[in-house]
Amino acid sequence: MAGNSDPLTPRAKLAVTAGKAVAAASRAAGRGSGSVIGGRVALKLDPDLLARLAQNLDCVLVSATNGKTTTTRLIAEALRAAGPVVSNALGANMPAGITSALAGGSDAKFGVIEVDEKYLAGVARDTDPKCIALLNLSRDQLDRAAETRMLAENWREGLAGSKAVIVANADDPLVVWAASSSPNVIWVAAGQMWKDDAWSCPSCGGVMQRPGDDWFCGECGFRRPTPSWALSGDHVLDPHGSAWPIHLQLPGRANKANAASSAAVAAVFGVPPQVALERMYQVQAVAGRYDIVQFQGRDLRLLLAKNPAGWLETFSLIDPPPTPVILSVNARSADGTDTSWLWDVDYTRLTGHPICVIGDRKLDLAVRLEVADQQFQVCEDLDQAVQLCPPGRIEVIANYTAFQDLRRRVGN
Repeated sequence: MAGNSDPLTPRAKLAVTAGKAVAAASRAAGRGSGSVIGGRVALKLDPDLLARLAQNLDCVLVSATNGKTTTTRLIAEALRAAGPVVSNALGANMPAGITSALAGGSDAKFGVIEVDEKYLAGVARDTDPKCIALLNLSRDQLDRAAETRMLAENWREGLAGSKAVIVANADDPLVVWAASSSPNVIWVAAGQMWKDDAWSCPSCGGVMQRPGDDWFCGECGFRRPTPSWALSGDHVLDPHGSAWPIHLQLPGRANKANAASSAAVAAVFGVPPQVALERMYQVQAVAGRYDIVQFQGRDLRLLLAKNPAGWLETFSLIDPPPTPVILSVNARSADGTDTSWLWDVDYTRLTGHPICVIGDRKLDLAVRLEVADQQFQVCEDLDQAVQLCPPGRIEVIANYTAFQDLRRRVGN
């Protein structure tokens, strides 16, 4: 697929140039990276630009509710062992942001592309990927995302008969159902901590049985496929049964699962597990996530958690009590404006931690913590919350726009 012939028509070149100019103007005006507005302008000038930019690349698409930005970074690091990579590393994961990213990678051999769940089928059509990684599906942005089963249905229809190798999480019934329409699937036992979105069978609606780590539908026989790759403690087991150690600077079980899926993807491109996993060690933080920053004499660890599944994984990696925890929740357009998901999060896991609550929807969160019988203080802003904490480590957990606000405040 990859080659050196120039796939761009004069119109496409004009579109790329105009998009870059608009993005640069947006950056100069202090309005962020400009990648989305630049991509929109470029696609207006040439609606086929994404397909043209992708045609000389071996592409992998990464989609999920949680972990796609991190997994995209891990795969990109692994594939750099085999050649130059272009990637939308900052997480602009809709067609405009993806187009902008690919326009900046003229010498790349591989395209590693994070894709918003709702856009996966269309981006797969445009980019003709060699591989698609499907990690998980869970509730998110309740006011506008269709229920998870409908997203799985969209994936299933959009990927039916795809030539791509699908690397899919065997432990998520919704992902398995979505991937099962494809002829070439590699199953990874990556685990699933959050199970509340897959109690009923996505195939027939029957009740799912979940003995141990297994799952199956008692009605129609839909069941967990046999994985060829697996996360086992601190190792990835490959299809030959060899165990490869995972050494990451990123914390938590969820990131080991991301590494296992990434190793399976890298193998599709001919990068062996040992090489792939060694290269993943380079990733220290992903768009500010997991960064530890000094602020007002304290060490703040910045953690992103956007939905119940993400909060559950995040609680599992914070330092034990009495480490203070600051929670920040907004409900702006990019977060989803419905905060009823807070009631799906088990905040009793924070028992023993002093808690400070900030963000646009701090009062919604305060009511939830009151019901969960937690000790907390509502604060005006990050500065006040940090002042209430003793010197040392503070875990700061925020949803999407709240996380961006935090990064701006601490200069990250």
